[in-house]
Amino acid sequence: MEKFHSFLAYTVVTIGLVKGRTVLPLPPSDVTSSEKTSSKDKSLILESAIVQWSKQIKHVLKQDPENALKNGNNPSPMEELNFWKNKSDNLNSICQQLSSERIKKVLKFLEQNKSTCTSTFSKLQKEVQGARTEANENCKYLQTLKELFVQLMDTGADLADTQEHFVPIMHTILMIWTYSSYYNTPARLVVLIREICNQIILNCHNYVNGDRIKEAIAGEVPAEAHACLELCITVCARFKEAYFDYKAKSKNQWKITTNALFVRLDAFSERCQDIMHLTGTIQQFNKLQKIEIGNTKGKQMTANIKTIEEEFNKAVAEFMEVRFDIMDIEVHEFDDDFFKFRQRIKELERRLASVLTQSFDDCDTIIGKFKLLDGFDGLLNRQIIQDELEKKHVTLLELYKADLKIVSNIFHEGRSLVEQIDERAPIGSNMPPIAGALYWSSGLHERVKEPFERLDSLSSSIKDREEYKDVAKLYASLCRNLREFEDLKIGQWVEGVEANTSGQLEKFLLVTEETECAEEGFRRVNFDPILKALLREVKYLLLLDIEVPATAQTLYQRVDVYRQQTGQLELIVEMYNDMLANLLPVEKPLL
Repeated sequence: MEKFHSFLAYTVVTIGLVKGRTVLPLPPSDVTSSEKTSSKDKSLILESAIVQWSKQIKHVLKQDPENALKNGNNPSPMEELNFWKNKSDNLNSICQQLSSERIKKVLKFLEQNKSTCTSTFSKLQKEVQGARTEANENCKYLQTLKELFVQLMDTGADLADTQEHFVPIMHTILMIWTYSSYYNTPARLVVLIREICNQIILNCHNYVNGDRIKEAIAGEVPAEAHACLELCITVCARFKEAYFDYKAKSKNQWKITTNALFVRLDAFSERCQDIMHLTGTIQQFNKLQKIEIGNTKGKQMTANIKTIEEEFNKAVAEFMEVRFDIMDIEVHEFDDDFFKFRQRIKELERRLASVLTQSFDDCDTIIGKFKLLDGFDGLLNRQIIQDELEKKHVTLLELYKADLKIVSNIFHEGRSLVEQIDERAPIGSNMPPIAGALYWSSGLHERVKEPFERLDSLSSSIKDREEYKDVAKLYASLCRNLREFEDLKIGQWVEGVEANTSGQLEKFLLVTEETECAEEGFRRVNFDPILKALLREVKYLLLLDIEVPATAQTLYQRVDVYRQQTGQLELIVEMYNDMLANLLPVEKPLL
């Protein structure tokens, strides 16, 4: 009979589990009511029932949302809500069963027979009441997160838009922590945050998986995959920022180590960074297709680059042949394969650095060396190439220093010629003196400016060299001298503008020739040459983007009118003088 009742009990339990509920199997009614059964036999049967109930209840009490994480699963935050809802319903059902008349009769009979099970079961009943209260309250508070979690888990939403839900979720969690009596422990917070991280990882994986990355690389658009990975890393970082912001608002009550919370999220971010390193490397090495090196060794160096490019493409193709999802952080084979790939890339970088240094030495001028570096733009940030290039910094500095000295000598020699108004002054024959001098000095400045900016952008280590500091001082001194020369010329010209315009505009446009034959009435156009020179200066200064005085600007606004009128007057005067000359006696000179 004991075996038979045990079988019936397990059957009832199984039926309850199928329905998702814990059903306490009751002993047959004839056992407690029958007088034929001895008290000893009754006690044995009823005690076995209580033992069965205790096992079932303890199993329910041991249930914890963290168990899913411990078992290697990656539950979503909605499972946290479902867990507490199911546990609440289950414990409410157990409490309702324990308060039934039949169970009360069983416990009363065992108490009368002084059974040792009753005291233990009474304690278990109190635990059920406490767990029931906790589950009911947790279920009530967690329902406030349901709508936010539904929005977070929306598969049709854009990944970038999910960031908008992080702050409301963290704010609600902080409110639950503040007002709940039970859901305010580190253990509860750790589970919930880790489940949210699992959902964020799933959203990112749905947005960009291994197949999509392979398609982007095969389609020669690694930049597209690179951008997707950047967005994934940004989303993960935004969630951590939201957590730390609300951790500060909790007045440091959330005393939880970061590793306990974000261990999986950080692993996913690291995987994204690894694959970004892959896509970034592909983008950089793709630039090898367009590199053509000149000079004496150009043909050989270009052939070496093509060989490196082919070997790189082969390495990428072999890495892409892996059969697992490279975005799945549970697959640890990725680390070994990616390590081998990086080792091959480092070897190619060393060979590429060798080609770059040999081509660098083959260039004679600093401009040629910088043009060579421009061809390798993007690859110069690779650590191995950068280390090799640093060895050439001294050469660049020495060449640039020598060029600075040449420019300085050109400036000093040309300045003295300009100040002496020498015909050998370095001013274009088609330009006025002031604008020509400024154009010449600005040309010298442009000559030294670009190489200095290039040197400054090569790497931060070059600034620590003594050679760079000497070059920087020489460059600053030359720029200061050029600036002082330009300011001096502009100042001298501005001082003469008022004097040249105030009186010259008051003169007559037509005057009689001052000759021995003045009475004969020859005329000429008296548009002052100083004004003509002023208008030329303004024209070129404006082209050079140099500010001119308001008086000169006002005068220059009517330059077309002056040109038109003087042209017409000169034509009229020429006709007048011709007519006058024809009326004079032949023996008199025509001046």
